[in-house]
Amino acid sequence: MTDINHRTVSTNGLNMHIAEAGKGPLVILCHGFPESWYSWRHQIPALADAGYHVVAPDQRGYGRTDAPAAIEDYTQMHLVGDIVGLVHALGEEQAVVIGHDWGAPVAWNCAMWRPDIFRAVAALSVPASDRAPVAPTDSMRAMFGENFFYILYFQTPGVAEHELQHDVRRSMRDFLYGASGNSSGARMMANPLPNTAFFLDMIPKCDELPPWLTEEDLDYFTSEFTRTGFRGGLNWYRNIDRSWALSAGFQGKKIEQPAFFISGDKDLISANPVWEKNMRAVVPNLADPVILPGIGHWTQQEAPAETNAALIRFLNSL
Repeated sequence: MTDINHRTVSTNGLNMHIAEAGKGPLVILCHGFPESWYSWRHQIPALADAGYHVVAPDQRGYGRTDAPAAIEDYTQMHLVGDIVGLVHALGEEQAVVIGHDWGAPVAWNCAMWRPDIFRAVAALSVPASDRAPVAPTDSMRAMFGENFFYILYFQTPGVAEHELQHDVRRSMRDFLYGASGNSSGARMMANPLPNTAFFLDMIPKCDELPPWLTEEDLDYFTSEFTRTGFRGGLNWYRNIDRSWALSAGFQGKKIEQPAFFISGDKDLISANPVWEKNMRAVVPNLADPVILPGIGHWTQQEAPAETNAALIRFLNSL
C-alpha cells in the first residue's frame, strides 16, 4: 500500500497542512466537521494506488493548518479560495475535488465558481442545491421554532466550544458513533429538544466503539482537537448567512462538470424524499448516486471499501 506523506504548503495567505500520496491527475479530498485529513485515511492510499495524486488537506481552522482568529475569515469564499490556491501551490492547473460533510459544499462551490480549475466534482453525504431565497438561519428559526437545532446553537461564539472541549474524547466518541449507521440516531432529529438544550444532549451515547472506529482513530481525533479546540470548525457554521449573502451573484448557476454523489441510507439525507431531484436541477451531469445500505453520516470511514470502489469508478470514467 502506498505511504501517506505530510507537508505544509502556502495557499491564500495560509500555511496548510496536507497529506498526500501517489502520482497522476490531481484529486483533492475535503473533510467535514469535526474531522481532518485523517477522515480520508482509507481513501488516500487506495486512490493513489489507482493512479492519482491524492491530496487531503487539514482545511482552514483544523489540525495543523492555520486558524485565523476572525470569525468572518471562514466564509465559503475563503474556503474555496484555499482549495484554488492549493491547486496552484501543487504546481497544477486542474483537479478533481471531492468533499464530505462541510467539505461537500466546498467541493460543490469549487466546481460552480471555478470550472476552469475543477474539471469534475464528487461529494459525500451533503447534496448540491440551489441557493435558497432567504438566509439559512432565518429558515432554520422558522422551521424549528422553540426546539433545539444544532446549527443555531453553534452560532454563539464560545458556547459550543466550551461544551465540546470539556471532554474532547467523549465528545468525539459520542458524535462519531451517534451520527453513524451503528446508532439509531433517534434523538438527533426525530425527538425534538427545547432550545435550552445542549448539543451533546441530542447525541446517543457510545458505550462500545463501532467496528469502523478504533481506539487509535479516536486517539488521533482527540489529540488534534485537544490541541486546537473546535473554534475553527465551528466558525464555518457562523458564516452560513454571510456566505449566502456573498453568493447572490451565483443564484441559479449550474454545475456543468461531471459529478458524482455517495451517501448512506441511514444518513439524514434519507429524510428528504426530493434530495436527488433538487440536486439534478443544479447538477445536470450528475452520475447515478450510490446509496450505501446500513451506512450513516461518516460515509468514507464507515464503508471505506465501497466508497473507494465507487470513487475510483467515477475517476476512471473521466
